Amino acid sequence: MPTPHRHVYAGIDTHADTHHVAIIDELGRKLDDAEFPTTPAGYAAILAFITTLGTLRKVGIEGTASYGAGITAHLRSQQIEVREIIRPNRQARRGGKSDPIDAYAAAKAIAADDHDRLPIPKLLGGVIAGLANLLCAYTTAVKARTTAIVQIKNKLVTADTAFRQAHRGLNDKTLIARLAATRPVATDYQRKALRTLARRYQNLTGEIDELLTDITTVVADTAPALAAAKGIGPVSAAKLLVTAGENPERIRSKEAFAALCGVSPLQASSGKTNRHRLNRGGNRQANQALHQIVLVRMSSDPRTRAYVARRTAEGKSKREIMRCLKRYIANEVYRHIVRPEPVPAVDDLRPLRQSKKISLETAAGHFNTWPTTISYLERGKRRDDDFVIAYREYLLAA
Repeated sequence: MPTPHRHVYAGIDTHADTHHVAIIDELGRKLDDAEFPTTPAGYAAILAFITTLGTLRKVGIEGTASYGAGITAHLRSQQIEVREIIRPNRQARRGGKSDPIDAYAAAKAIAADDHDRLPIPKLLGGVIAGLANLLCAYTTAVKARTTAIVQIKNKLVTADTAFRQAHRGLNDKTLIARLAATRPVATDYQRKALRTLARRYQNLTGEIDELLTDITTVVADTAPALAAAKGIGPVSAAKLLVTAGENPERIRSKEAFAALCGVSPLQASSGKTNRHRLNRGGNRQANQALHQIVLVRMSSDPRTRAYVARRTAEGKSKREIMRCLKRYIANEVYRHIVRPEPVPAVDDLRPLRQSKKISLETAAGHFNTWPTTISYLERGKRRDDDFVIAYREYLLAA
């Protein structure tokens, strides 16, 4: 039975096959430690162990997204409060290193976390975890396809003159199709290699298209407000969703999300100099996604272009402007993920236009825009709430 009126804290040092668990009381005194296997029975034994010496307050776990994922999920399913412990660097390990030492260090870290500053672990195994797997497969396929086309063009440089001239000036699609259809003789190893690379490129393109379709579907179903936001493609949205995790409510504020994405400005002041610098930490995939969104909006969004022009006139450099835009977009993304607003329905627009016998060209001419813009709006591929209202009023009045 737990000792009455004693609060205890547990720390877990995780490994592939075993977890080492240590328990301390509220005064930091070591109570007990033990090792358990990473099996369902082992997880049950850990839960029983950490609740025997007192009233359990919190559990600190190292590697909650890797070796500690299983025990983290098990404890959270039993309503145990869990926090992620950041592994200390080597310089901080002056007392040596062992599984008990690391477990007790994790217990002391969670006991000292009076203000709940240690991060809440991500939930794993849900839709976002599946999206992360799709994104991983998509990214590696894109890299492999890029490698294939680079190798093809490098090998064409050293091909015989007639073969090289026959393929000079072709675009990638035509070049790949021709090389994939070649029938080299058995001993022409260079052309056989080029055919293999071309067919690999085609196979990877099929994989990429299929994965992109799946990613688009998952993003639209999981975060429709994010998917409908201007300038945010499915891959960028997927990277941001994976960064936020299955339980984005664990990110307490937009400032915390900006720091997680590496777009929160950091103080870089000294003496008479008062300035900020770009945060080079955070999740680099999320940072790259925000960078891509900034580039898209700077080229196509009127409000963003007006902002860039105004800040440029104030003397800001392009890098400084992009840093500010990343922060603004991070705030917007946080709102779309954590507190999303309903996406206005647009599925009535196309039937309404067709019932009025209005062509895309006629509607586009009325608003002085492109027919593809109207088409994207009707199919929900581009979000512009003000335009939707004006477009529906136009159709109703026609």
